[in-house]
Amino acid sequence: MNLQGACMEQAATIRKVGVVGLGNMGSGMARSLMRAGYQVAGFDPSPAACAALQADGAAIAASAAELAGQVELLILSLPTSDVVEAVVLAPAGVLEGARRGLLVVDTTTADPNSTRKVAAAAAECGLRFIDGPVSGGPKGAATGTMTMVLGGDAADVAAAMPVLEAISAKRVHVGPVGAGHVTKLLNNLMCGAHLLVAGEAARIAREAGLDAQQIFEGINAGSGRSGVTQVNYPTWVFNEAFNSGFTMKLMRKDIRLAMGLLKELSVDAPLSAEAGRLWAHSADSIADGEDFNRIVQLGE
Repeated sequence: MNLQGACMEQAATIRKVGVVGLGNMGSGMARSLMRAGYQVAGFDPSPAACAALQADGAAIAASAAELAGQVELLILSLPTSDVVEAVVLAPAGVLEGARRGLLVVDTTTADPNSTRKVAAAAAECGLRFIDGPVSGGPKGAATGTMTMVLGGDAADVAAAMPVLEAISAKRVHVGPVGAGHVTKLLNNLMCGAHLLVAGEAARIAREAGLDAQQIFEGINAGSGRSGVTQVNYPTWVFNEAFNSGFTMKLMRKDIRLAMGLLKELSVDAPLSAEAGRLWAHSADSIADGEDFNRIVQLGE
């Protein structure tokens, strides 16, 4: 049987899943997988994160390499492309310990060029690679209701699908390796721009002597509505909760990556460029640790 045939046969019986990165997102995905009946093992440099997941019944590996040698599908839930490269390519990393045919799913919001580099190195070692960045935050990870945009070979995506169904409510295959991360960067760029415009709209409504919440109910009945006006504002802004679990630092990183993509492609996108400038400028007045929805207060 050739490698592809062996991998497809393996996919039908995937039971052992590993998660590298046991923060809010990774630990939530791990617990969703355990509820779905998968045997889950994890790795994280934080002893506390490992202990918390172990207490819930997961196995803990001593390194990413050890974990990669124990599982049939490996999920990466990491903060940046640099960390992904270190975890996969460095000594004691995934490539050092993985067996041929391992399917790696990178849920990090990352640089598409870095993703293609890591995927190529993985392919040279007989591994399969999907970039599958996620939306839905820690709550979505913990409840298995995230949305995933997937970049990779169609056969690999199909092989991973039973596992992905355990951690997400919606999955869209958007193209080859790297396409998932391009899509995610464009999604977050648009979300960032929508937050800026919605913040201005709310201020305009208040200056007009009107109730911004009522005005947004009207907007949500019309063509100006967006995920920001329909979800972010009622969930985290109007009630001043600002506790989505996603920080200004992380969103600035994603917007910065999107700006890098525009520069690389030499795309004329003045509105996107202005959104990028405002998000970068916001570092002067909104701290990295604040909730990313705080951007609506920029200029107040």
